[in-house]
Amino acid sequence: MLQCLNFTGAYFNFTGEINERRRNPLVKNTKVLLLTGDFTEDYEIMVPFQTLLTFGVAADAVTPGKRAGDSIKTAVHDFEGDQSYTEKPGHRFLLNASFDSCSAADYDGLYLTGGRCPEYLRLNPKVLALVQEFLRQGKPVAAICHGIQILTAAGVVRGRRLTAYPAIQPEIEAAGGTYLAVESDQVVCDGNLITAPAWPAHPAILRAFLKAMGVSGFLC
Repeated sequence: MLQCLNFTGAYFNFTGEINERRRNPLVKNTKVLLLTGDFTEDYEIMVPFQTLLTFGVAADAVTPGKRAGDSIKTAVHDFEGDQSYTEKPGHRFLLNASFDSCSAADYDGLYLTGGRCPEYLRLNPKVLALVQEFLRQGKPVAAICHGIQILTAAGVVRGRRLTAYPAIQPEIEAAGGTYLAVESDQVVCDGNLITAPAWPAHPAILRAFLKAMGVSGFLC
């Protein structure tokens, strides 16, 4: 199949799927776990995955029930004048690791994508235990948009300040957290917990996440 190497250092085929990971040798042993699933927001998996690769960070994208080589479907959300956002089919995204073999001890940070997948991922006890373990070990945990639903279900937001898609405010407050209403391109950092309301905040949340892991500068 025809392939090309794009500026992120990841190979793509014509479907837009990532099928090989490259690492920058200047970043030593920095590794991130991205927890995602079917009908995650397209941008909210594609952009962080590619950005991490750009900085030479190893990135493993996983979801329960699927393994490396399987793909997930994504959704594109937009605001078109209705009372809520619209949803349309997005790109397929190729997973490059298996959830069942993941351990917090093997990674430097955890990234939770948004979209629809947090609605059902938060019902999985293994997902919640994994999130709790990352935070127990003091490692950076980033969550965007509806990804914060996993944090509230895991019981890790009590006494913490965070943001999310505005509709998640009641869940945050019910779980004992403090919801901060910020612009859609802003980030809230509370210790090792890094949150953002929506994909316009990708530059801010990814900058903060990389900094929290000790990754800085544009490596090429």
